[in-house]
Amino acid sequence: MAPIYLHYLNALDVEALALTDDEVLAAIEAGLAAQGRRETVIEPRMHLVPDKDIQGHFNVLRGAFRAPINLAGVKVISDYVDNYKEGLPSEVGLLLLMDPRNGVPKAIIDGSHLTDMRTGAVTAIGAKYLARKNSKVLGHVGARGTAYWNVRLLDRLFDFDEIRVHSRRPESRDAFAERLSRDLNKPVRATADWRSCVEDADIVVEASRLPEPSPMLKTAWIKKGAFVVPYGTMSAVELSLTNIMSKLVVDDWGQCKTGQFGSLRAHVEAGKLSEKTLHAEMGEIVAQRKTGREHDDETILFWHRGLSLSDIALGHAMLEKAARLGIGHRLRYA
Repeated sequence: MAPIYLHYLNALDVEALALTDDEVLAAIEAGLAAQGRRETVIEPRMHLVPDKDIQGHFNVLRGAFRAPINLAGVKVISDYVDNYKEGLPSEVGLLLLMDPRNGVPKAIIDGSHLTDMRTGAVTAIGAKYLARKNSKVLGHVGARGTAYWNVRLLDRLFDFDEIRVHSRRPESRDAFAERLSRDLNKPVRATADWRSCVEDADIVVEASRLPEPSPMLKTAWIKKGAFVVPYGTMSAVELSLTNIMSKLVVDDWGQCKTGQFGSLRAHVEAGKLSEKTLHAEMGEIVAQRKTGREHDDETILFWHRGLSLSDIALGHAMLEKAARLGIGHRLRYA
């Protein structure tokens, strides 16, 4: 048997790639379009809770692309709310990429930076198709790694006049606002409560870190014509939120309709979000098989639980850039 080698990109390598905002957005948009054209296979994410007395679990995501990407992938990423107490990120993981034609491993990539970037890009691409083009006020709850990329990539597309952020801990939200103000070269305001953050905003993103479901985001605060993206592991929205929506969109209905976690889990169980009420999957809209926003007065919700396909698409883009720049490590498998 001929030797088998795989490419390894650790966290430092991923940082060294210095992917631009446009490179990240392009990779994710192409992946969503492929999903919408049914050129992919995706399985609902699975969860592993190793200890019920610890506030944390593992997510296992699986999917595959046909040509031209030709990669299958499995990502395992943790979600531990209290990791900040140990100076650790809440989400740590790895992406394994394999050849779908023969099962041979092709690459291992740091899943933490990748998850942050791809999540922010899915939020931003969702806004590209579903938010009003003249959206100028962003209200964002949550300050974890994915939150940074949400705001950064949304601002890349919309160049907001006003950005408000909130999170539970003052030191967290203040540091988050300072980092964004510096990186985006514009004022970003940390608010003391949820309402002052999201009320009357054109785009509302809820990426909170609640220990258990609690309706912190009130339906009454959402203005007509807004674009709302809730994706916390534990629901922070009222059951009435879907009542005001003109369109309900998800990343993948197969994984949204099952599982124990997710911001709209109660809405699925109550029948408020179902095959009947669902407008489209995001990929169908990107592939132009379903409509996105059609009128400025539409109030639209996009729930994304996180796509293995987005992980694979961005991982593929990372590998291509790493090959051009000579970044990463070559590991012998067999």
